[in-house]
Amino acid sequence: MRKTTLSFLLSVASFVFAIIACKEMGPTAPREDELLDGPVAGLTPAQSARHLAGDIAFNDEIFTPETGLGPVFVANSCGSCHPGDGKGHPFTTLIRFGHTDSLGQNEFDHGFQIQNRAIPGYEPEQLPEGTPFAKFTPPSNSGLGYLELVSDEDILGMAAANAKNPDGVRGHPNWNLLPGYVTPRPNSRRQGDRYITRFGKKGSVYNLFHQTVVAYNQDMGITSTFDPSDVYTLKSIDPEVSDRKVRDVVFYLQTLKAPIQRNPDDPAVLRGQQLFVQTGCESCHKQTLKTGYSPVAALANTEFHPYTDLLLHNMGPGLDDGYTEGSAGGAEWRTPPLWGLGLAQNSQGGQVYLMHDGRARSIREAIRMHGGEAASIQKRFEEMPAASQADVIAFLKSL
Repeated sequence: MRKTTLSFLLSVASFVFAIIACKEMGPTAPREDELLDGPVAGLTPAQSARHLAGDIAFNDEIFTPETGLGPVFVANSCGSCHPGDGKGHPFTTLIRFGHTDSLGQNEFDHGFQIQNRAIPGYEPEQLPEGTPFAKFTPPSNSGLGYLELVSDEDILGMAAANAKNPDGVRGHPNWNLLPGYVTPRPNSRRQGDRYITRFGKKGSVYNLFHQTVVAYNQDMGITSTFDPSDVYTLKSIDPEVSDRKVRDVVFYLQTLKAPIQRNPDDPAVLRGQQLFVQTGCESCHKQTLKTGYSPVAALANTEFHPYTDLLLHNMGPGLDDGYTEGSAGGAEWRTPPLWGLGLAQNSQGGQVYLMHDGRARSIREAIRMHGGEAASIQKRFEEMPAASQADVIAFLKSL
C-alpha cells in the first residue's frame, strides 16, 4: 500500500513539474500593446465573425496563377505587404509613375503602378524612361477605420486653422476624382467633380473600399466586378475575387484596433510629448481627432490619437520626387499617422524604413529630412539639447 501511494505521489509530482516547466520554458504571449493586429473592442458577434472572415482573406489567402495572380504583379497576398498589419519592407515597395499635370492625369496604358514581378512565361513591367516616379513603402493598417470616419468638415477646419501658423505650416486636403465604383459619403465636400481623399502617401484614395479594390487589381493583378480590367491585357475579364470577399477585407481594415501607446507614464516619454507639442510637430501631427457616425457602434463618435491631420504638406525639394496624385504636387505628402511608429521594426525585419519610400533608417534621420513647411520646426529640434532630443524620440518610440 505504501509503495503504491509513493508511486502515485511521485507521478503527481512529475506531472506538476512538467506543467510548471512547460509554462516557464514556453513562449509568452505578446502584450496587447505590442501588437498592431486585432479587432476594436465592442464588436457584436456578427461583426466579429465578419472581421475574422476578412482577416483570413487578408492574411491567409496567397494567390497563385491558378487563382488569378498576375500575370504581372507586386505581391501575391495582402499580408505579404503588411505583415502583422504593420509597415511593409522595401522588398514590397510600390512604384508609382506618370502624370501630365498637378491633378495626376495619367496617360500610361497599365495604370499608375509598375507591376515589377511576373508569373513564369511573362516579363515584369519596366518603368517608362524619363518618367517621374515615387516609391511607396506599404503603411501600417491599424486604426484605419477611425481615420475613415473623420469628417470632411474637420479636415477642412484643420487646413483653415493653419492660415496664421507662425512656422509657415499650411496644408490642404487632396481633391481627387473618384472611380465609378466608389459612392461618396453623405455630406461629402466637393470642388466641381472632385472630392476630399485621405488615404495613401499622397492622400489620393477616398476610402478603404477604394483602397482595397485598387490593391487587389494593381498590387496582385486580381480582378473584381468593381475593377474587371486585367493589368496585362487591358481587357475586362471575369472577376477573380468575389464581391463578398472584397467587402469582408474592407470591414476587416475598418475594424482593426488602434495602436496602443507603451510606457505612457515614463518620465522621458512625458517630457518628450511636451517637447513634441512645444516644438511645433503637433501642427501637422495632430494628437487627437474624432470620428462621426458609423454603423459600427464601437467606432462611432469617439476621440482617438493618430498624430496626423490627413492634409498634404509641402516637404521641400529634398522630398520632391516629381510625382503627383490628385491635387498633390511632387513635394506634397499627406501627414503620416505616427501611432504604431515604435512597432515598425517588428514588421520590417528588425530595422526601420521610414518616410514615404523607406529612405530614413531611424526616427532621428526621418526628422532631419523634414523640409519645406516643416523646416523651421526641424531646425528647432536640431537646436535642442541632446537629452531633449532623446526624450522626443523616446516619446515617438512609445507610440
